[in-house]
Formats: sequence, C-alpha cells, structure tokens
Amino acid sequence: MLKGKQSILFDDAPYIISSGSVVGKKEGEGPLGQLFDLVEEENLFGKDTWEEAESEMQKEACLMALGKAKLDPHEVRYLFGGDLLRQGIATSMGLEELHIPLFGLYGACSTSGEALALSSMSVAAGYGEYILAVTSSHFGSAEKEFRFPLAYANQRPPSSQWTVTGSGAFLVGRKKANVRIAGVTVGKIVDYGLKDSQNMGACMAPAACDTIIQNLSDFGYKSSDYDRIITGDLGYVGQSILFDLMRKQGKDIKENHMDCGMLIFDQQTQGTNAGGSGCGCAAVTLSSFILPKISTGEWKRVLFVPTGALMSTVSFNEGQSVPGIAHGIVLEHC
Repeated sequence: MLKGKQSILFDDAPYIISSGSVVGKKEGEGPLGQLFDLVEEENLFGKDTWEEAESEMQKEACLMALGKAKLDPHEVRYLFGGDLLRQGIATSMGLEELHIPLFGLYGACSTSGEALALSSMSVAAGYGEYILAVTSSHFGSAEKEFRFPLAYANQRPPSSQWTVTGSGAFLVGRKKANVRIAGVTVGKIVDYGLKDSQNMGACMAPAACDTIIQNLSDFGYKSSDYDRIITGDLGYVGQSILFDLMRKQGKDIKENHMDCGMLIFDQQTQGTNAGGSGCGCAAVTLSSFILPKISTGEWKRVLFVPTGALMSTVSFNEGQSVPGIAHGIVLEHC
C-alpha cells in the first residue's frame, strides 16, 4: 500500500533470494575483499576494452545469483539493470546472452536502489515470480567517459572518489528467504547548484538527506528504528555534509549510519581519497556485507539508500550543476 508522499509498504513483501558480487583487484585488496564472490586479478576480465570488461562483470554477477538459487535465466520474468555509461551499453552488451526481457535503467550511482525498488514492486504486484536487479561500474570505463583517460595520470583532489570496479546482482522473488524488501521510498531529484564533478559526495548528500527524512516521515519511524542507515557512496566528505543536513532537520543518525563508499576501500592505504563511488559500489557492498548481516539476524532492519550524482559529459561541459538522487530500500530480517 502507499505510505506518505513517496513510499510503498508491501502487504506481501518480496524477498531477496540470492545475490552475486564480482569485483576487481583493488576492491579485493580492500576491507571487504574476503566477502566478494569473485575477485578478478586482471581488470580487463579477459576482454579487450574496459567497456567489455564491465559487461562481463554484469553477466557473471547475474549468473552467480541465479546459480545460488538453482535457477536458469529463462525462469526469470524480467531484468532491471543499468550502469554509468552512455546508452547503458555495458548492461545491454553484458546481458544480451541471458535472453531475459530487459528494462535498462539510469540513476547514476543510485541505480542499484532503483533496480531493487522496481523489481520488488513488480514482484509484489504479481508481474513476475523471479526478477533480477543488476548494476555495475568500472574504474577504467568511468574515467574514460567522465574524466580523463588513465594514461593521462591527472592529479585527483582530496574530495574525489574512486569508481568501484564491480557488479552486484540480486534475485528478487516470492520464494521465502531470510531477507525481505518490506518497503521502498522513491527519491526526488535534489539540486543545490554544485558544479564540482570531483566532489560528488557534496552533490549527493542533499538527496540522501531528503530521502531519509521522507522515509522516516512516511513510515512513522525514528532513525533508531533502523539498526543501520546505509548510504551508497557519499564518502567521507558527503557523510559529514549529510550529518549536518540531518541535524538541521532535527535528526541525528551518526550512531547508526554507514556508507558503502567508506566501507569498500581503506582510505589510509589505498589512495582512494574520499572513498568509493560508482553503480557497483553500493551493489557489491549490499551483496557481500549488508545482506549477510541481515540474513543472520545481526541486523533486523536496515534502510539502504544508494545515492547518485546525475551528470553527463554533456551537462558538465555545458556548465550545468550536478543534481543528486537517492532511493530508500527497507530491508528486514525474517
């Protein structure tokens, strides 16, 4: 049923039945390295280009999620997927071989939340027994499209974040599992007029704040009703801004907040500046780190809030600001 202004509470909540996570070498060397399903030592994943490598990651993540559930691709009704590249080329090329009806998405780094929201809504409405949600990003392909070719070796400011090479896939369905999607809060575009593409945490923090506040209002929750509120990839800079914005709204989430961009890399040893980012950041952290803690009951209820900076090479080169968006997914142990 509809809740408040932007949320849905599922009467018959769908479940996250299984997931798969595929990452690159740098991610495998980080704090979560032992938790990922597959760590590839060669970031081209046996392909000739960064884009093909990203496509391969998506395919492998989907096959892992299906394999854990002992399902074949033809048993999946729909697939919601997206990436950071123009026309979603990594998704369309990577998932072509699966022959699953596809909805291509773009929500920047919030795409995992968008995909999970649409998948859970579709399952709850009876439009499919099993639906896949998948996202990916690749450091090489993202730098090539949005910033500079890797060979340029440009300096990165302290506020910049490191695009995660990774893909996370999630099988959502009616079959009972240990984690259910109890509800969703669909985010709005929030634009504070910031134009610095090397400070995406600042661009996304207002959207994260807006979605968290709306979720608490729509569901009638206090922040303490969640064991954790976990944003996608605000990083160290964005987290500080989020805390300030939340306090201005009379909310303090410092005690139970975590951020995927801060979890995935070691800031002191890996040279990732303000943390991780990219569609793959929140997705692989959810699959490898967050879902197991909910599945075992260590965390009973989590608000998962992937965040995205809605920019393109065209908008940036034309001097436009970088709006943000964030989607809230309420995950519960069952």
